[in-house]
Amino acid sequence: MTFRAVLPLALAAALAAAGPALAGAGSGSFTGQSSHVTSGSVEVVETDAGWEIRLGADFSFDGAPDPRVAFGKGGKFADGTDFEPLRQNSGAQVYAVPAGIDPAEFDTVVIWCRKFSVPLGYAALE
Repeated sequence: MTFRAVLPLALAAALAAAGPALAGAGSGSFTGQSSHVTSGSVEVVETDAGWEIRLGADFSFDGAPDPRVAFGKGGKFADGTDFEPLRQNSGAQVYAVPAGIDPAEFDTVVIWCRKFSVPLGYAALE
């Protein structure tokens, strides 16, 4: 067997050993809204188990009542997408997107205040 024949096999084995396949849906950085300070990175990825929203280790939010993780489109919150409460105001976090929400339909991740119906932070996905 030649080197050219072995290389594709070795590459395939290395990729398989790397873990679940991920397909990127987009990533971005938060900016605060409604006089709130929200910053840090976010990534929306598809894993073997489904879609996830991953807030980066640099994520930070100044706090508000009833903050929730949601999606938006065209810079606006999309009704019915605030699927889970924000667990903590800073640091890395992972949220499983419910099967009824298709992240491909949205271009923004939103930190949304359900109590007052206002955005607390937006991250446009690229």
